[in-house]
Amino acid sequence: MASSERREDWAYEEPDSLEEITALIDPPPVAKKANPATLRDRLQAAWLGRIAGCNVGKPIEDGWRWNSSSIREYLELANAYPLNDYIPLLDPMPTRFELRDNWPETTKGNVKGSARDDDIDYAILALHLLEKHGTYLKPEHVADAWLTLFPVAQVYTAERAAYINLTNGLVGDSVARFRNPYREWIGAQIRGDVFGYVHPGDPWAAAELSYRDASLSHVGNGIYGEMWAAALVAAAFTSANAREVIDTAARVVPPTSRLAEAIAFVIGLFDSGITWDDALKRIETAYGHYSWVHTVNNAALVVAGLLWGDGDYMRSLGLTVMGGWDTDSNGATVGSVAGILAGMAGLPERLIDPLEDRTRSALFGFDNSAISNLADRTYQLCTKGLH
Repeated sequence: MASSERREDWAYEEPDSLEEITALIDPPPVAKKANPATLRDRLQAAWLGRIAGCNVGKPIEDGWRWNSSSIREYLELANAYPLNDYIPLLDPMPTRFELRDNWPETTKGNVKGSARDDDIDYAILALHLLEKHGTYLKPEHVADAWLTLFPVAQVYTAERAAYINLTNGLVGDSVARFRNPYREWIGAQIRGDVFGYVHPGDPWAAAELSYRDASLSHVGNGIYGEMWAAALVAAAFTSANAREVIDTAARVVPPTSRLAEAIAFVIGLFDSGITWDDALKRIETAYGHYSWVHTVNNAALVVAGLLWGDGDYMRSLGLTVMGGWDTDSNGATVGSVAGILAGMAGLPERLIDPLEDRTRSALFGFDNSAISNLADRTYQLCTKGLH
């Protein structure tokens, strides 16, 4: 099937190589200098915002059981709509609802340090890889780290397919392509944030560096999703508002791709002045045919959450998670960006304090990482530069 010809009416051009992607980006966004006086604060807010956002979405991360309608129904029963905190636990739990099995450590009143999640693991791993390899990072370095530090059962979909391909001796493009039907799903998009953290104000540099990570396991829109996420985060350090972040980051995505089309679609909805509820319905109608863990539909929801959230951390996060699909991944990405825009002063203590400055991790040697230490190490990379 991989060698089959495209349909004649296929309207998209979605290359995989960085050279071909770059040729479609004209021009890439210009680098700006982040304010050194606020950089440490914003990096701390980025890490905490990401980790809190991930935990907020974790109990309902199941697109087979949860959607925007059932999430709203549940929150209304719990007197927690609109979402303004961790997901509450209904007791007794109505039989029509089922939270993920992580609920004892991720629901309101039960958070005591961050739960383990792959959205967090990949951020910690990216920081480790950049400390070790800097701008010389290659897909081979990422592959070695996965095999050395990750238990295979703690990676999923495209990453697990690539992991198995690596253990079977595959190399090059075949790692991402062979028996990997998930290669345009969200797994790469969740890995992009730290590449943006270390390039504050330089979205294209962040996107280009993240490509080396994404291309190990993904193709097409899967790659673009990670490049875009890295650019979103990088742009947030030097943008005045969420709209500027979205407009800037969109410029690293090939304009001939489905991802670019989805981003433009949501921007158009926002510019039309419609309500969040109406926008969500239109996004679901346009992109609900994708898997609930695909890149394109979840990116559309991230754009919407940031635009309608308008720089307010909790509103941006709450809207995004209530939108459904991959709730913890989207919560993490929006949490990163909105955290940077808001700074530490804009993060609600009710979300941050229960994290107790630590996160669990499946990465060998990185369990119970101090979040402040992750921020400190990231700041060192920003100020001393990547080697």
